[in-house]
Amino acid sequence: MSKAIRELQPKALWNNFADLNAVPRGSKKEEKVIQFMVDFGNRLGLETLVDPIENVIIKKPATKGMENRKTVVLQSHLDMVWQKNNDTDFDFETEGIKMIIDDGWVTAEGTTLGADNGLGVAAIMSILESNDIPHPALEALFTIDEETGMTGAQGLQAGYLDGEILLNLDTEDDEEIDMGCAGGIDVTATGTYKEETVLDNTTTMLLNVTGLNGGHSGMDIHRGFGNANKIMNRLLFETFDFEINIVNIHGGSLRNAIPRESNVVLVVPKAKQEAFENKIKTIAADIKKEYKTMDAGLEISLKECEKQATKAMDTHSQILLIKSIYAAHNGVFRMSPDMEDLTETSNNIAKVTVENGTITIENLTRSSVESSKLDLAQGLRSSFELAGYEVEFSGSYPGWQPNVNSAILGVMTDIYTNMFKEKPSVVACHAGLECGILGTNYPDMDMISFGPTIQGAHSPDERANIKSTAKFWKYLLEILENIPERA
Repeated sequence: MSKAIRELQPKALWNNFADLNAVPRGSKKEEKVIQFMVDFGNRLGLETLVDPIENVIIKKPATKGMENRKTVVLQSHLDMVWQKNNDTDFDFETEGIKMIIDDGWVTAEGTTLGADNGLGVAAIMSILESNDIPHPALEALFTIDEETGMTGAQGLQAGYLDGEILLNLDTEDDEEIDMGCAGGIDVTATGTYKEETVLDNTTTMLLNVTGLNGGHSGMDIHRGFGNANKIMNRLLFETFDFEINIVNIHGGSLRNAIPRESNVVLVVPKAKQEAFENKIKTIAADIKKEYKTMDAGLEISLKECEKQATKAMDTHSQILLIKSIYAAHNGVFRMSPDMEDLTETSNNIAKVTVENGTITIENLTRSSVESSKLDLAQGLRSSFELAGYEVEFSGSYPGWQPNVNSAILGVMTDIYTNMFKEKPSVVACHAGLECGILGTNYPDMDMISFGPTIQGAHSPDERANIKSTAKFWKYLLEILENIPERA
């Protein structure tokens, strides 16, 4: 289907996206895509460099007659989230994304698509290689590791860029112009437990939660999608009375994705097995009813395992684990009092791993207000420390404070209104854009973020709208042609 993708309009953008998606580029595994971008810049004969953190910067002079316009930084991140459905046979480290067209959208076969932020990267590539697009002097900034720590943005030093305007091409609704975003912090709880010998006359069973929508833990957190870790924990909490013991838990996979799936191996006394199975069916029916509108695909299944477990978690540790996760906040914590419909502060209980005597619970806490971010993080710390776990804060990054007096915002708003005969929605978002971090070393740079419509980012349901991508491209070119002159 890649041939059909390459025939979509605008062809330059979709062809570059197809080329990019042939290169493995998971977060913290960007070696191949970094070299791909360096080769691309060198092939064009443009000034190309890699900074100490391995961001790639490609500079292109202004087209004739636009030398006096302000220099523009076009910025997107190279890495993508690697997520796939359990039944999808795919190796992200060696295979290119298998794209298909589905009713006006481009999506992938059972995996994330990489439109976040691959479409932004492809758009910048298309401008760099063009011979007929008017533009001021350009500095293309391709950052690394945005999805798992914003490492590239945090490591970019002052002095590499001269641009006065930065256009971040990493938002997911073509009707929106972003002027602010949330910061974030990782909250990780770790602990240990005793492994006890499993008693005779028990049955080893596998409990699965699958089929949830998942999605972006910032942009989708307000939508009420189910969190597989919280649903699984609820099932375990409700079945304390059946003397079950946990063998292992594997829930969620990425800190910035709402977990779609969780599985638990457990043992239950044979004498209580039938009652336990009936209880799970009853609870599962209630939960599925609660989520039937937002997560119609939710499945909760229970079956016997072929192999009998020999070791399981001790009961006291199990109670502390389940109660601490139950107490830990997940989802929206506070809505913004200043911007309508903006999530101010939230938490995603992203990953729960219990195995071989160790416990790890990974959370990503976000907020556009630094004090509120830390308030929620301390609440999570308290929940887990009461259970005896060690809690570490890491990867903290600042939010991006809106600048209502932004000059480029006025230019882009006017262009959008004239082109599309309606006003754009000027917003701040709950995702972690790189603008706030980049502004630390480039405080005078005027920044705006926008992009084509993408749905289901960070999940195997990710898809990019074809018409929206054409709209975004047309809008981007018009912006570049109308960049103001230097003062």
